[in-house]
Amino acid sequence: MLDTLITSKTRLKLLIKFFVSAGNRGYLRGLADEFKESTNSIRKELNQLTEAGYLLREESEHKVFYKANIQHSLFSSLQGLIHSFLGIETFVDQILERAGDVYEVALLGEYAKGIDSGHIEVLVVGKKLNLAYLIQAAAKAGTILGKKVTVYTEVPKNVQGVIVLYQKMDSPVKLPKDIDFKK
Repeated sequence: MLDTLITSKTRLKLLIKFFVSAGNRGYLRGLADEFKESTNSIRKELNQLTEAGYLLREESEHKVFYKANIQHSLFSSLQGLIHSFLGIETFVDQILERAGDVYEVALLGEYAKGIDSGHIEVLVVGKKLNLAYLIQAAAKAGTILGKKVTVYTEVPKNVQGVIVLYQKMDSPVKLPKDIDFKK
């Protein structure tokens, strides 16, 4: 859906990177390496997104970093669009509705870093979780989205990233909200 509206694959990757989580940031060479694209194509898109006000540019550590402009009037809409494109919102709603006493739902791995790798990893923490339903929901979401969906009920080893998508107010579990990824 979104890939037909935004025809530049580089721009779509950048929007996913920066709008899946407001905490994500990146710099030119790091993004080029991450996306396996030329620095020129990344630079062109970063400049256009910055000029339009969607991204902020900041100098730090002798590099120019980019991040989503959360003050932009379309930030929430763009983030919602990206979450819908990735299938996150629908999947989280299904989990909360039928999986049991859910404390937290978190996005893990490549998607938490803003990379559309085709493998969505979701952590569901709670009490008396319906594991059979979680497995079924993951399979169904994977079929609908055309992606592999893996659900964990415990934090796996070597987690590369975490974005908390839902947290119950009185949750006894507190995962980090966002992890800043640096190469």
